[in-house]
Amino acid sequence: MGRQQGAISVHARGFGFLEWVDEGQRQSAFVPPSDLRAFLHGDTVDALIESGAKGPVATRLKLVERGRTTLFGTLLRRRGGWELAPDAEVANRLWPVSGGDVERGEGGVYIGRIDGDEVFLLEEVPEEEVPLLRIRDRYRIRHAFPQDVLDDLVGRKGSQTTGWRDLRNLTTLTIDAPTSRDLDDALSAQPAAEDGAVRVFVHIADVDSVVPEGSLVDLEARQRGTSVYLAGGMSPMLPPSLSEDELSLLPGQDRRVLTAELRIDAEGQVTSIDLYPATIRSDVRCSYEQVDVFLAGDEPPGDLPDEVLDTLSWLRTAASRIAAVRKARGGVVFDRFETRIELDDAMEPVEIHARRQTPAHLLIERLMVAANEGVAAWLLARGLPGLFRVHAAPTAERVDELQASLERMGYTPGLARTLTPRGLAALEAQMADAQLQPVLQEILGQVLDRARYTVHPGEHFGLGSPAYVHFTSPIRRYADLVVHRVIKAYLDGERELDPLDPALEELAGHIEDCGGRAAKAEALRKRTLTARWAEGFLGEAYDGHVVAVKPFGAIVQLGTTGVTGVVPVDSLEEGWRKQDHELVGPDGRLAIGDPIAVRIADVDTERGRIDLALQGRKKKRRRRR
Repeated sequence: MGRQQGAISVHARGFGFLEWVDEGQRQSAFVPPSDLRAFLHGDTVDALIESGAKGPVATRLKLVERGRTTLFGTLLRRRGGWELAPDAEVANRLWPVSGGDVERGEGGVYIGRIDGDEVFLLEEVPEEEVPLLRIRDRYRIRHAFPQDVLDDLVGRKGSQTTGWRDLRNLTTLTIDAPTSRDLDDALSAQPAAEDGAVRVFVHIADVDSVVPEGSLVDLEARQRGTSVYLAGGMSPMLPPSLSEDELSLLPGQDRRVLTAELRIDAEGQVTSIDLYPATIRSDVRCSYEQVDVFLAGDEPPGDLPDEVLDTLSWLRTAASRIAAVRKARGGVVFDRFETRIELDDAMEPVEIHARRQTPAHLLIERLMVAANEGVAAWLLARGLPGLFRVHAAPTAERVDELQASLERMGYTPGLARTLTPRGLAALEAQMADAQLQPVLQEILGQVLDRARYTVHPGEHFGLGSPAYVHFTSPIRRYADLVVHRVIKAYLDGERELDPLDPALEELAGHIEDCGGRAAKAEALRKRTLTARWAEGFLGEAYDGHVVAVKPFGAIVQLGTTGVTGVVPVDSLEEGWRKQDHELVGPDGRLAIGDPIAVRIADVDTERGRIDLALQGRKKKRRRRR
């Protein structure tokens, strides 16, 4: 099959996979344990791909580039020397320790610099920092900023685009959670004209105005790709002095922005978009809770000025119009539910619950999506490059799987094998008021692929959008900053921009990798915290639903909390096995969508795993709805 370059993924059981993307499709090949010993999770290697009994196998691996510069693990004394035992998901062997002026203690947790095939110890990790640092190291999340990057913040000067406008006379507000510090979007609106059209101004922090391309700060942000939000420890893409102060759209502060001015007609169509650099001064910072109270028709707390309430009214009008159009064209509203973990001062989980997206969140989501779509159309109309967000439709096989899962839960979805955005919206409408929405959302997530960045524009299936880019969060996502720079270059008269620039496509792959690692790190942090929470409920019984079936067991969501655990195959009677999308045993089967009664049998807080045991017999299946 030839040689292939890709990234190493290490499995905790000692084997691994070589992963790569071919024509937009993710591919993988099995790596035997013996061939994996010289490599670490995230390494780029060149390998010979051969056909195996169960699929492609990668052999004769050659290192192209180390994916990490440091290694985290437990220090062990072996045969008169010292060795570092990394996490099983990072390496499948011990690594010799070659040096370091750090006092050594067997069983301690250390971080070291990789030096060839050995490790140079840098420091011992305090016990309270181990959980977060373990996750950051596993997924190569950069946290502290190098000193030379911080020094580069002094005296820098970014790009100043022509055509600047002064919008400080507009009533401008931000809507965020009270804990948010990196405020990168603000909103203004003007009343409807005689034809009913409303003008909405989406102001986005102009990161490029203070972070010049190619500077040390920019290169560090590019390497990070995105901010990573781990519960109890956020790792920002930009230094806090920028993300939380100089660039953040704080009330009463003059800020440079890139503004997308949208004209939204009475039927909800965005009939025009104008992009230009501007200066704004935010009048007030609103919380989601305040806006929810206002949208419910009550007087919001905080004594908001009348002009702010008027602006909120017109923003509600614009968002409602946009929602009507989106509903007609199809797609789905993502992240309707999210699992919220409340931590105490010691960073221990004290409460876990599923939180539904509120009207205020939906208002922001609709306006930001409209701006992102408008910018994508603006770029395409001018033949400009962009990092487009493309989301493929599910395959017929996955649609069949979704159909069967929903039928087992009592629904009659009646899906065509070719699922369209409108069909997806119709499906979501069936489940809009269901108490089991967190379960249904999890099942839907198993069917839909992740969106990806590419220079080749295409449909975003989940949003029902013909073209989509990320424009609204340049403080947190490098892809948005790239789009800002393309826009500013064009506004400054640049006309030689290549829409299919190979370097830009390579950057898209890098940002995609950063985003993928960030998502995995955030998911693992959530799993480890939920496992620590579950320690206090060993033996407790729960009703749940099967949301996925794997060779090792059935994944079950407990109630509607969003917390999931696994019923391991090896804990069941002999003879249970995975068959298609079900676990089949001597006296029954477990399939996606099935209701199930379980109890918490065991937890592994380091791996973030909750083992469940069947609690009596399965509950009777629900009657059709």
